[in-house]
Amino acid sequence: MNQKNKYFKNIRIVGGKWRQRKLSVSYYPCLRPTTNKAKETLFNWLFSIVPGAHCLDCFAGTGSLGIEALSRHAAKVTFVEKNKNVSFDLIKNIKNLDPVKTVVINMNLYTWLERSHEAYNIVFIDPPFRRGMVQITIQLLEKYNLLVDKAYVYVETEKKDVSYSVPNNWILHRKKKIGNVLHQLFISMK
Repeated sequence: MNQKNKYFKNIRIVGGKWRQRKLSVSYYPCLRPTTNKAKETLFNWLFSIVPGAHCLDCFAGTGSLGIEALSRHAAKVTFVEKNKNVSFDLIKNIKNLDPVKTVVINMNLYTWLERSHEAYNIVFIDPPFRRGMVQITIQLLEKYNLLVDKAYVYVETEKKDVSYSVPNNWILHRKKKIGNVLHQLFISMK
């Protein structure tokens, strides 16, 4: 890999107290960071919900969604990332921001969900595409009761991905297509 491709150049925080701050993130082929435009849209949807929220960033990768939530005054963000090297980079970035309000878990998300005992206000599900990970994640969130009443669940998939369904108690709150990506925000009603 040449030196020019070592870092993503457009990973930045788009709003909140760290607005416009750039994050140095090493390049890994497994990463597909959420675009700045998509983050801005999502956090406009969540504007009044994020302050004080407990968030879960599934398949955290660069952590851009969870870090964006921290920048906008989330009370706590739990990042779960399986790749050890990606987790180390995430920990480095968080140390420069607000490590007190964060937990970085380096393990398989499904294993961790089975062990978790905390319920979340906001969950970000943005897995690698074409691997069927959204459905399993949704099922485990429901099975282990990891969502508070009226929790917001963000799902980012390819536009044509119809490989998952949501429980009957989830209401589609917002939906937007940007490029080849579908961004959906659900509310889980208990």
